[in-house]
Amino acid sequence: MPELPEVETVVRALRPQLVGRTIQAVRNRWPRHIATPTLDELQARIHGRTFQAIERRAKYIVCHLTGKETLLFHLKMTGHLAVVSALLPENKHSHTIFSLNNDEELRFTDPRKFGRVYLVANIDDLLGGLGPEPLLSDFTPQLLRTRLQKHKRAIKPTLLDQTVIAGIGNIYADEALHEARILPTRPANSLILSELDRLHHGIQKVLRLGIEREGASISQYVKPDGTKGDMQNAVAVFRRTGDVCYRCGRVIERIILGGRATHFCPGCQV
Repeated sequence: MPELPEVETVVRALRPQLVGRTIQAVRNRWPRHIATPTLDELQARIHGRTFQAIERRAKYIVCHLTGKETLLFHLKMTGHLAVVSALLPENKHSHTIFSLNNDEELRFTDPRKFGRVYLVANIDDLLGGLGPEPLLSDFTPQLLRTRLQKHKRAIKPTLLDQTVIAGIGNIYADEALHEARILPTRPANSLILSELDRLHHGIQKVLRLGIEREGASISQYVKPDGTKGDMQNAVAVFRRTGDVCYRCGRVIERIILGGRATHFCPGCQV
């Protein structure tokens, strides 16, 4: 599933293509793609709305429209958004298509059909329960400590909890914990101040690196133009089971933790 860096990459690519464009129509061939409202209501409410701004919140793509409406996308496992010519033949997996006023279309292609589209008047109805953004200035080591100290579960699944911190997924949790030299099975509330400082630094470092490299095309993620990101070539532990750690030379191990594959170095993560 695309994580913060992948979604941020999509947002940055779509912003210049969509801001100022007006939605003329919506077509849909998989009704469950539309999470809220109904398809008929979506078509009625969105017609004639213009994209004013596009940003990211956690793993959501947030499109602010005229008329105080907000259109949101969650890509889930295989979702892909692209602005293309309306003359381009449609992919059979392009389930929701927005016709724009410049003979182009915003196509939401999703082979696995897990992605979702939302149109809301109040964005907090959908996103109000999310945790803080880890790359903003107010995300400090002190705030991280506050978010973690009440959790007794392992630190890895705690980092994946979007109500604790927004936007971190499996790849970047593994990478951040390795950067911080913290074992993923450690209880979240067991970290001491020096470890929290290292984890705060590690989270921000790997997320910024992921954005710089335009995401990790490890599974099915590609950028809106169809090209791959490059973060998969810069990972330290994720899916490197059996390879040696670049830092200490021990062999990278893999376990299942909280239902997710987890990669770590038993030598330098304690």
